[in-house]
Amino acid sequence: MAENVNTQRTTDNGVSIWLDDLDRTRITSGNLQELIDNYNVVGVTTNPSIFQKALAQVGPYDEQLKQLGRIPVDDAVRELTTTDVRNATDIFHSVAEKSDWVNGRVSIEVDPRLAHDTKKTEEQAEILWNKVDRPNAMIKIPGTLEGLPAITATLAKGISVNVTLIFSVERYAQVIDAFLDGMEQAAKNGHDLSKMESVASFFVSRVDTAVDKLLEANGSAEAKALEGKAAVANAQIAYELFQKKFTNNPRWEALKAKGAHVQRPLWASTSTKNPAYSQTLYVDSLVAPDIVNTMPERTLKALAAGGKGEPSINADSIAQSHKVMDQLKALGINIKDVTDKLEADGVAKFINSWDSVLSDVQKGIDRVNG
Repeated sequence: MAENVNTQRTTDNGVSIWLDDLDRTRITSGNLQELIDNYNVVGVTTNPSIFQKALAQVGPYDEQLKQLGRIPVDDAVRELTTTDVRNATDIFHSVAEKSDWVNGRVSIEVDPRLAHDTKKTEEQAEILWNKVDRPNAMIKIPGTLEGLPAITATLAKGISVNVTLIFSVERYAQVIDAFLDGMEQAAKNGHDLSKMESVASFFVSRVDTAVDKLLEANGSAEAKALEGKAAVANAQIAYELFQKKFTNNPRWEALKAKGAHVQRPLWASTSTKNPAYSQTLYVDSLVAPDIVNTMPERTLKALAAGGKGEPSINADSIAQSHKVMDQLKALGINIKDVTDKLEADGVAKFINSWDSVLSDVQKGIDRVNG
């Protein structure tokens, strides 16, 4: 099977396609390699919810659980997840080399229970990096206020970072500053900036889910006309900020001269939750250079089947995005209130998923060890 024309077009227009999913069967069956070969997939992201689904499976992890024996469940989870990430990074190693270490990345997230603990987040980021022990791994750190200094400190150690759970443009600005601070420190510490990579994961579909509920409650014709528009507008304005922060910025130019790669915006949560919306809404509406779009396989296959993949972020679309935000404000919808709640809910959701991971793995330990 040849590369898909629609995923190829999306790639040609500046979007790196990453898969938002990972489990052992996907690795061992050859499915992950197939997605690389045929659908332009050049990276993988994981999160606690993804590992919850993976580790709840009976079978794929039994052999390793038996080898590990009756170790503490937190240690078992770390062994299982870092093994999957390590094996996936090996599959992507040639992709990483061919892209000068920009792509071919596989992300693993710190324990979400540490989202508001700067020091412990920093410590676990280094532990996970050393445990995976692959140059094309990335450590995911939540973009909470407490996560910002941990992002800087982790980058300063030469560790690639995926900043996750970003919902607001205001927080994204702080994330970019944390990146610049960290990369400057990494340079001072003698690290090879050309082997480092960072992305800022801006969550998309959850914004529409939250805002659409408020619009439905409003009930006016003006509100109805704005349904399904807030998420794309929010992301397009984030891309505008990306362009501003990395254009004619002396700090960034100095880092670039030392081999640094730009911190790319990554569109996360790109599966549509409303069945009335196109499955490729959060792909086709957000195509531009220097973008990563991490998508579940269902969205990837929808893109392959009928996605446009044409450039869709430009001066006109950004101006329209600002107009959408103004219209929401006129209806009494404060986007900052929405995104603040989404961040808190996102952390809570990942903590709940992690609690389920621990429970499922403990059951597995008990089952395979008699």
